[in-house]
Amino acid sequence: MRFLVDSVSWRLAAACLAAACLALPCQAQQLEPRRWSHLPVGVNFAGGGYAYTNADIAFDPVLLIEDVALEMHTFPVKYIRTFELAGKSARVDWLQSYQDARWSGLLDGVPTTTSRSGWSDMSLRFAVNLIGAPPLRGAEFAEYRAATDSETIVGLGLVVQAPTGHYLDDKLLNLGTNRFTFRPQLGVLHNRDKWSTEVTVASWIYTDNDEFFGGNYLEQDPLYTIQGHVNYTFRPGLWAGAGIGYGLGGESTVNGIRKDDPRDSLVWGLSFGYPITKKVGMKIAYISQRAQTSVGANSDSFAAGLSVLW
Repeated sequence: MRFLVDSVSWRLAAACLAAACLALPCQAQQLEPRRWSHLPVGVNFAGGGYAYTNADIAFDPVLLIEDVALEMHTFPVKYIRTFELAGKSARVDWLQSYQDARWSGLLDGVPTTTSRSGWSDMSLRFAVNLIGAPPLRGAEFAEYRAATDSETIVGLGLVVQAPTGHYLDDKLLNLGTNRFTFRPQLGVLHNRDKWSTEVTVASWIYTDNDEFFGGNYLEQDPLYTIQGHVNYTFRPGLWAGAGIGYGLGGESTVNGIRKDDPRDSLVWGLSFGYPITKKVGMKIAYISQRAQTSVGANSDSFAAGLSVLW
């Protein structure tokens, strides 16, 4: 028996949308520390990892969908290239993940499950540091960092999430979104001795999905997010951090009818980085997200990854 039958109405699909989106790590808030850190220009970073996510999802009670749980395995790969742009340090990030997800719950009191496996949406991020973090290479970069005890960095970024993920227009639960998402970002990072604090504000701007579940047309308001991090560096490459973020907005409209389904959520996390060699490092992280509305997802994610630079 399928998790949601094909004959479900567009009203049901719209009501379920918030929980379905919040359940997927690739679509939820992304709590990422050290995204504005000063890096030497002309270097490459590549990495891969694994993340495990479990979530409890609350649907509108009138839908008779109860006790929904998500278990997801994510295998991301990432590449970063740093460079100089108009006298400023800049970077471009590419991220792609393969995911395996399984939902289970009660549909009108009957136990049901469904699963999806495939690629998530690909994302590209471009960022430039406008204040601080001069574009330096090699020994010059090392000398600057060793001599700088206090520094404030201000940066701008843009993330583009492309609709490349696995998507079935006759299914409500998908790994891909079948639409573009644009995320302009403004970040401020302050380093003092071994401590660093950073704040990032962003807006998630969605294009329309004209092939939403059941042949419907989906529009979504922007989602606005703010997050902050505090990190402590024990020595180069060895660091620990904590972060917290909040997002609000993102109400959807289906076939011109506005829905009361905001994505308000609180997210927090812990992370730890460890250098294996001078060019290879590892990172582990825990991220928790809690919905601030009656409909949404409460999720916990554990992640680990390796990266190499050259």
